[in-house]
Amino acid sequence: MMQYDFLLRVVLAGFCGILIGYERKSRMKEAGIRTHFVVAIGASLMMIISKYGFQDVLGREGIALDPSRIAAQVVSGVGFLGAGMIFMQRQTVKGLTTAAGIWATAGIGMAIGSDLYIVGVGVTVLILVAQKLLHNRIGWLSPPKTEQLSIRINNEPDSVTCIQKLLKEEGISILNFHVEKRNGTSEILMEITIKLPAAFEVDQLLPLIQKLPFVNMLEVQ
Repeated sequence: MMQYDFLLRVVLAGFCGILIGYERKSRMKEAGIRTHFVVAIGASLMMIISKYGFQDVLGREGIALDPSRIAAQVVSGVGFLGAGMIFMQRQTVKGLTTAAGIWATAGIGMAIGSDLYIVGVGVTVLILVAQKLLHNRIGWLSPPKTEQLSIRINNEPDSVTCIQKLLKEEGISILNFHVEKRNGTSEILMEITIKLPAAFEVDQLLPLIQKLPFVNMLEVQ
C-alpha cells in the first residue's frame, strides 16, 4: 500500500508538470508539456528513492545514510537541461524563464515526492498565476527591448541626422551606431542597435523609417 501512495505522488507531480508545461507550450516556448512532465515525475521519483529507497538497510551496523544526498544531486543535475533552453536572439538572451521553470518544476516534483503535497501544488498554482500576470505587459514591470536595425539610405545631406531625430522623438535610445559608405554607390549603410521603450514594438517603428524618402532598405537583424 505504501508503494501505491508513492505512485500517487509521482502522478500528482506529473500533473503539476503538465500544467506548467502547457502554459509554456501555449506561448511557443522551447520546453513544453512533455519536458515538464518528465522532469516533474523524475524529480518526484528521485525524492521518493532518497527518502524511502534504503529502508531495507536502515539500522544495520556500520551503515549511515543521508537522505538529502540524492535530492541535492537532482537540484544541481537538472541544470544541464535548463542550460539547453538559453540562447541569444537579436542581441537578447532568450529562454531564461523556461530554464528557471524547468528547475522549479523539478523542485515541485521533489516536494510532492517527499509528501509535501500542499507545498508542491501551491507552488504550481503560484507559478501559473505569476506567469499569467507578468505576461500581461504591466507597464512598470515590462523591461526595455533592444533591436538591431540595418538601414540603407541615399547619401543625402542630413539623412543620418534625420533618422537620429526620428528615433529621439519616439523616445528610442541608440546604444550602438555604425555608418559606412557602400563602394561604387551613392548609398550609406547604417547599422544601429536601439533600446525601445517598454510599451513600444519594433513593428511600430518600421513604417516610420520606411516612409522617409531617402530610405532604400530596412531590415531587423
